[in-house]
Amino acid sequence: MMFGMQDVPSTRPYLIRALHEWCTDHGFSPYLAVQVDHSVQVPTEFVKNGEIVLNVSFDATSGLRMGNEFIEFKARFGGVARDIMVPVDHVVAIYARENGQGMAFPPPPATGGRPQNGAPPEQVSGEPGDDVGGDSARAALRAVTTEATDGEEPEPPPVPPRPDGRPHLKRVK
Repeated sequence: MMFGMQDVPSTRPYLIRALHEWCTDHGFSPYLAVQVDHSVQVPTEFVKNGEIVLNVSFDATSGLRMGNEFIEFKARFGGVARDIMVPVDHVVAIYARENGQGMAFPPPPATGGRPQNGAPPEQVSGEPGDDVGGDSARAALRAVTTEATDGEEPEPPPVPPRPDGRPHLKRVK
């Protein structure tokens, strides 16, 4: 099947599933940082600055389905089970809670929407064991997005185009 540049399916859902599997295989807790607007179904009382962090480990969720368009599951917030539905394009990062390793994504295009109930996002402190995050999510996102500047290998020089015109893969850390 041939795709035009605008018709190419997003790699985001595949990368999210792969990193979720990596976290799970290595005993880490996968967390999603999600930009919240009217299309995201989450408890708005746990949204801070238009963002929520969700623990998507199998221990913290029930019925987890990670599709190409939506991520859906049930999770407990303050002891109450809630249905969660997140459009994949609203996931701005997935990372391991224990070490911050993961991947950040560009935010979704601005829709001008507000959280589901039309109210501004509020901060509510979660209790131990709740499946939410806050400022620690921002720190983890900073760690993920600045990972290349923490003394690891320098960025390799750009690869010139191949003479045969075929595409090549670029190594991304």
